[in-house]
Amino acid sequence: MDGNAPRGGRLVVGVAKEIVPDEARVAAVPDIVGRWTAAGIDIVVQAGAGEGAFFADAAYEDAGATIVPDAAALYDRAAVVLKVQRPTEDELGLLREGSILVAFLAPLSNPNLVEQLAAKRITAFSMDAIPRTTRAQSMDALSSQATVAGYKAVLLAAEHLPRFFPMLTTAAGSITPAKALIVGAGVAGLQAIATARRLGAVVEAYDTRPVVKEQVESLGARFVEIETGATDTQDAGGYAKEASEEVLRRQQEVLADRAARSDVVITTAAVPGKAAPRLISADTVERMRPGSVIVDLAAETGGNCELTKPGEVVTHGGVTIIGTINIPGTMPAHASQMYAKNVQNLVALFVKDGTLNLNFGDDIVKGTCVTHDGEITHEPTRARLGLAAPEPAATPVAESAAAQAPAFADASATADGSTAAEDEAATPAPAVTTASQT
Repeated sequence: MDGNAPRGGRLVVGVAKEIVPDEARVAAVPDIVGRWTAAGIDIVVQAGAGEGAFFADAAYEDAGATIVPDAAALYDRAAVVLKVQRPTEDELGLLREGSILVAFLAPLSNPNLVEQLAAKRITAFSMDAIPRTTRAQSMDALSSQATVAGYKAVLLAAEHLPRFFPMLTTAAGSITPAKALIVGAGVAGLQAIATARRLGAVVEAYDTRPVVKEQVESLGARFVEIETGATDTQDAGGYAKEASEEVLRRQQEVLADRAARSDVVITTAAVPGKAAPRLISADTVERMRPGSVIVDLAAETGGNCELTKPGEVVTHGGVTIIGTINIPGTMPAHASQMYAKNVQNLVALFVKDGTLNLNFGDDIVKGTCVTHDGEITHEPTRARLGLAAPEPAATPVAESAAAQAPAFADASATADGSTAAEDEAATPAPAVTTASQT
């Protein structure tokens, strides 16, 4: 059966339970589900899908959803499947041919998955392929999850650091504040700066793009300037470009001196679809004081630190190196709330009046779609696979953003309740992605 044809005349959207180890997030929370059911959409939720994020099945039922017992029942009924993590082989086997999948797919890093989705004629939308435009800001799941990662990274550092973060004056003497170095001033890095400053640390930060200097300083941190001679340091989407060996060498030299004087180093530097750049060498770690802490947010793609072990916390010469992966998943309640809002606003672009309306004339729909109608449609992934550019497809006349947004959409609202205009003014444009995002 064509997954684009709702059964019984009503669109069925399914919320799957994540089965990847240590993934506690869920793709839709009861509040979002309530808005969808009120708009005439049937929602099915796999039993226990929200438990890891402290959303009980009863809360989904109160919001109008139907609880189904297992993954087979969910995938059999759903025309649109919402997930956080990319599907496993077992989940791929359950997906109905022609259905729609929304999840973090990391297509540049998982070309085999993309080919399998295309072969099964799945229309797949990747939440890490949202265009970096003002209009798409409310759908930007990379940024929302990076916010969680940057905040939690500082808490992990504080937990392992054998000293205070703030300056204290006590009867037993004065305590000097901790010194923190943040490498990468994208969303995760800026949130780490803000959190470390709130805890009282003296903070300095480095990023390859000088344009973020003002953002760093506005948060009360000192911007570290490294003269590398590179001028073209970011792509059109605001992401860092892969650096040359000479640029990396110069960065490592200067950062080694800064890290040696720091109590905490938090690294967030990553390039989409590439291995994380190595910025903290083993020699640098050996120069750091015993008791110092490194939190490597790029651990999932190899790590910014040479000694990082993905998924582990290790100690080298008295320095603790934290390579925890999927840090947003360690704060599942708010991480799920933010991700669900991102998903809601994306789905609003291709679900109208309770029915599917796949308008590839919309730049966000087109840019986020990875596979459709048996073809790989994501241009960067096609380039990675060595495929020629796809033939231009006939698309319906693009409607206005207002006309496309169904009643349940809330594209102007962010997870914390602020408006998009307020969010845009308060949140700097992302500059460096974090591995935990993909």
